Order: sequence, then structure tokens, then C-alpha cells
Amino acid sequence: MDTGAQQDEPLPDVVAPDLDVLFCGINPSLMSAERGHHFARPGNRFWPALHLAGLTPRRLRPGEDRELLRYGLGVTNLVDRPTRTAAELAPEELRAGAAALADLVARHRPRIVAVLGITAWRLATGRPRGDWGRQEESIAGARTWVLPNPSGLNAHHQLPDLARLYAGLRG
Repeated sequence: MDTGAQQDEPLPDVVAPDLDVLFCGINPSLMSAERGHHFARPGNRFWPALHLAGLTPRRLRPGEDRELLRYGLGVTNLVDRPTRTAAELAPEELRAGAAALADLVARHRPRIVAVLGITAWRLATGRPRGDWGRQEESIAGARTWVLPNPSGLNAHHQLPDLARLYAGLRG
């Protein structure tokens, strides 16, 4: 199985051909890069949200991120550079990341790309009024959704909200 691992990436993509959903975070946290696993910060709600949304049969731990492939799911980031907060990223990095994401999607053909963070989506695409949910445009033929960032730093959405919104990907 292709995990997309590359030596120069601080946090390898978890990707394979023809996934149901490819989740796209903004960029790795310092802890995720150090541990080598996506969404590794203890306060991150990605793993419980996936389970509560019915996308995984049990709550996975960050160290099991490659198990996502068994469920037709994958994960990547718009920007490879780890930071303490996503606010440290320059708009140019996000735009370059959007182009790289389109290349990744064209190669692996997931059915849906779910970008986790509306501000990053708006900056990456140059759409200052982008909104939540399914987007009109696709990324390299994949349906595109914008969902809330599961970071514990994002207090705008609580875990039940995340699970409800992420469950929309199942339809």
C-alpha cells in the first residue's frame, strides 16, 4: 500500500489510490512532526470526530494514522512546514500548498477532499467569502468540502459539531 511517504516531508501523507475521503489539514503541529503522526496533539479532536461521525468503527489514536487507509480514508496537509499555530503560515505557502494538493489529488483520485479549516481554504483559493460544507468547485475532479479545523485551539466548534459536520461526508 502506498502511504505517499517521502524523505523530505516532516510528516508523510497517508494516501492511496481511490480513497473515499482525503482529509487535508492546514499544516502539521510541532508535536505531530516530532512524533511522525497526523493530529498528534492531545487536544486535537480529529480522531474522536471521525469515530463519532461514523467514519471509523472505533476511535483511532494518532499512532494509528495509517489505519485510515483500511477505511477508505487518508490525510495530508496543505503545507508541509510544521508550526505552533497555522497563523504562522504565509498566504503564499497556502496557495502553493493548494497547487500541490491538486497534483496529489490528480495522482490518487479520491472521491472527496475535505479541507479542515475555512481560513486556510479562503487564503489558499483566493475566495475570501468561502463557506462551510460542499464547495461548487472540485479539486482535480474530486468533490470538495470545507470543514472546521479539529484543533483544540479552534474553540468555535465543539466535538459534537465536528462529528455532525464530518458525518456529512458519508452521503
